[in-house]
Amino acid sequence: MPFTRITLRQGFSDPQIRQISDILQQTLEDEFAVPSHDRFQVFETLPDHQRVFDRHYKSGGRSDNFMQFHIIAGRPRTLEQKADLCRTLSSRLQAALDISPNDVMVIIQFNTADDWSFSNGRLLSEEDL
Repeated sequence: MPFTRITLRQGFSDPQIRQISDILQQTLEDEFAVPSHDRFQVFETLPDHQRVFDRHYKSGGRSDNFMQFHIIAGRPRTLEQKADLCRTLSSRLQAALDISPNDVMVIIQFNTADDWSFSNGRLLSEEDL
């Protein structure tokens, strides 16, 4: 049940954004065992002056294509799963869209079923009661 906010520069086309979405979803399915219909993503495209980032902090050098994936997921994953997700996402974006791995930042946070309400004001934790 991940929810991902993807922040990137303005100028990506709708087909490119859909491709990023599909790559992210496939990577979540492959590396985090996320079901195929569990897709919740929000894309933010911002002008340059609203994206402030260091071009070299813990990176080989970020370009204007720098994008951030903030993933909030339910059950925790292992260190290996998290590392595989980051590596696979970066390599797939590079192969499909020529996005440098230096331009891909991933933040992963976990929470519980008590922190999700998918609809009708019911917490996910209440659904099995």
